[in-house]
Amino acid sequence: MNAAEITLAPTMDGPATADIVPAASLLIGTGRTRRFVGREHGAGISYFFVDNDPGQGPGLHWHPYTETWVVLEGTAEITMGDRRLVAQADDTATVPAGVWHRFENIGEGRLRMLCIHASDVIIQTWADED
Repeated sequence: MNAAEITLAPTMDGPATADIVPAASLLIGTGRTRRFVGREHGAGISYFFVDNDPGQGPGLHWHPYTETWVVLEGTAEITMGDRRLVAQADDTATVPAGVWHRFENIGEGRLRMLCIHASDVIIQTWADED
């Protein structure tokens, strides 16, 4: 066995029922984007499920942990530091901790993307904060 491996024995002693988090309970304001904060649900990660129209996207910001994007539908222009990348449906990109980043829907249709935060809480520092 490799020293980095962890071995666990499976168990059937889990909860009798799984908790389902209804999508509607995660909606942010009146938009279609949802925010899942892992700590509130016993999960070790958090995420945004983005559903943006053309031209929409968050402003420049950074996190003290990595963020991984999975593009489900549409086209996103992703800015990471001084790099600009174009990601399409089925593409995945990861931004390192502490790097300024943003994305924008540059397609003609909706952008649907899962933004996975490697943290059980969401910590964001915005560039336009005073």
